[in-house]
Amino acid sequence: MRQLSMLSRIHDLVSEDSQFIIATHSPILLSFAGAIILEFTDEGVQETPLEETSHYQIMKQFFDDKERMLHYLLK
Repeated sequence: MRQLSMLSRIHDLVSEDSQFIIATHSPILLSFAGAIILEFTDEGVQETPLEETSHYQIMKQFFDDKERMLHYLLK
């Protein structure tokens, strides 16, 4: 809930011309509309769509097949 509340507050502040640089692993915060996501990889820094970030993909895999992920993690 705190991350969702933070999105709301960021939205309010952006509408007042504020800008943010946020370092996060949170797919929730990464999902902010209009955000430019810069991902640091072995190839350097590159702009990456939310759905292509490793954090989003890992969370999506987990929620798409939680039992399978838990099976391999807790094996």
